[in-house]
Amino acid sequence: MRYHIGDLDHKMLLTLYKSMLKPRMIEEKMLVLLRQGKISKWFSGIGQEAISVGVTQALKEQEYILPMHRNLGVFTSRNIPLYRLFSQWQGKQSGFTQGRDRSFHFGTQEYKIVGMISHLGPQLGVADGIALADMLRRKKRVTAVFTGEGATSEGDFHEALNVASVWNLPVLFCIENNGYGLSTPTKEQYNCEHLADRAKGYGIESRIIDGNNILEVYTKVDELAKAIRKRPRPVLLEFKTFRMRGHEEASGTKYVPDKLMDKWAKKDPIGNYESFLLENAVIDQETIDKLKTEISQEINENLKLAYDEPEIIFDESKELNSVYKDFEYQHIENNSNKKNIRLVDAISEGLEQSMYKHNELIIMGQDVAEYGGVFKITEGFISKFGKSRVRNTPICESAIVSAAMGLSINGMKAIVEMQFADFVSSGFNPIVNYLAKVHYRWGQNADVVIRMPCGGGVGAGPFHSQTNEAWFTKTPGLKVVYPAFPDDAKGLLNTSINDPNPVLFFEHKGLYRSVYGDVPEEYYTLPLGKANLVKEGNAVSIVTYGAGVHWALDVLEKHPEIEADLIDLRTLQPLDMDAVFQSIKKTGKMIVLQEDTLFGGIANDIAAQVMEHCFEYLDAPVVRVGSLETPVPFAKALEKNFLPKERFEKELLKLIIY
Repeated sequence: MRYHIGDLDHKMLLTLYKSMLKPRMIEEKMLVLLRQGKISKWFSGIGQEAISVGVTQALKEQEYILPMHRNLGVFTSRNIPLYRLFSQWQGKQSGFTQGRDRSFHFGTQEYKIVGMISHLGPQLGVADGIALADMLRRKKRVTAVFTGEGATSEGDFHEALNVASVWNLPVLFCIENNGYGLSTPTKEQYNCEHLADRAKGYGIESRIIDGNNILEVYTKVDELAKAIRKRPRPVLLEFKTFRMRGHEEASGTKYVPDKLMDKWAKKDPIGNYESFLLENAVIDQETIDKLKTEISQEINENLKLAYDEPEIIFDESKELNSVYKDFEYQHIENNSNKKNIRLVDAISEGLEQSMYKHNELIIMGQDVAEYGGVFKITEGFISKFGKSRVRNTPICESAIVSAAMGLSINGMKAIVEMQFADFVSSGFNPIVNYLAKVHYRWGQNADVVIRMPCGGGVGAGPFHSQTNEAWFTKTPGLKVVYPAFPDDAKGLLNTSINDPNPVLFFEHKGLYRSVYGDVPEEYYTLPLGKANLVKEGNAVSIVTYGAGVHWALDVLEKHPEIEADLIDLRTLQPLDMDAVFQSIKKTGKMIVLQEDTLFGGIANDIAAQVMEHCFEYLDAPVVRVGSLETPVPFAKALEKNFLPKERFEKELLKLIIY
């Protein structure tokens, strides 16, 4: 292996050596502990230390790094106290996830490290968002994100590179090409000679780097980082290396040919570099022995701290209170002059006034800039806020949701417009596995609102008509808002944007231009988790939301003899069950109406809770009404019978005479 010292002094040469030696010695200790059953799992990076260390040493302390399983050198090079790492791996309180996640599935703002999730790909888009925030603030910084060659087959990889290219983001995409994705060799993972060649398709630069040569890694990454700070742009780096142990220790390496293992063993990044330093009198054996003794002592002392720490004791209240970041709602009264406007106008007003209130709020979505979005909600925003804050995106929902997460990590707020709520399925993974879980896992909030134009009744067919709120009400960590009236929409949207937690904000397309209301002209807020009693009566409780509120109003107008409590839930997570319980205790009868198909919907949970907590108050079974168990049809006659409005009327009349 050839080493070129260049301008590096002896101090830097030694720093690189020490920085590789420490993670290697920690790993060797962890493998012993794994065999002793003192840690549950281990993903070894032995043989790949030069990449983690070289990249980290080339970046500044305030620059974010997003590592993967085999990047222990990132954490140790940032000088994280070892006892905290050991506590993390043992599921102790001092670990970064307090026992809620394992291995390297964590982040820390203190050390500017953002750990991975097992789905791998989303963190590439997160790096885009972090870099975007730096670029918008004109901070000359680089973000480095790691991935393996196997994860480059995921769509998130391609989406993230494309977004970074289109937006010219200062991101180093670091591929550790170590030969195998678990047991699958590279020849079965991709069909090109070098993964770096893929950069050409995105119009970005790339480099191929010997991942076992610490000086090559450090000097080339250092050179690139300095250049990117001056002229922001993404660069794809392919580090050629090898995985000397199993994907994780339990999987072993029997599938790897012995000759291949022998070949790469001779390229060990630490052994070769150590020999080079000895030959060039940069270090002597006595110093090496002393250094190993010091590291060994540090490891043992910190292990003792972790061992001595008591096991975590389950505290139900603490666990439940850790799902969301604390949010102190500030009520701003709606006492200004009112004007009669449509739902679509109220949402647009709320967005505009929130953009003035939060000068680091970014709107992202397909066609939201000059075109104003397909529903024209952001029309005219470019002239007021500029293209840096109102950003057209490529068609890549997953990467954009992930980028919104990155903006939040770097201290900004983000709004993502799904062109249609149906399309959220393409961004489902980062919503339910990243945004929803990140605060519970390591205390990082996702300050993101995802706007969801939804609903049927407009002849848009199966792919533009779903109301899919139940996909998200089931996922702890998300909030779900679903207004039915213009004044509610504006006030709840403002609060959703203020809330530092991820919010799915559903906007019914059929109500956009058909429903009018008196809406305060100035900025105001409404609390999440508070239902609205639209009509009051003693005969029956009608519980619904969205378009269901207006269907219920139509039916009640048609049947003025029915005295009903009509409860508009407004938010589905948190859900105001107190308002529901209070009403059923008064009326004794309840019907729950939802536009979504019935099975698995929110109506089921409401009915179940009423049965559990208010059974003795019921004079009839709780009735649930929803759409037909089919995809949303296109033809008018089919869609009319798919939707539950007429069935609701029949069921309501039956319930009244029960």
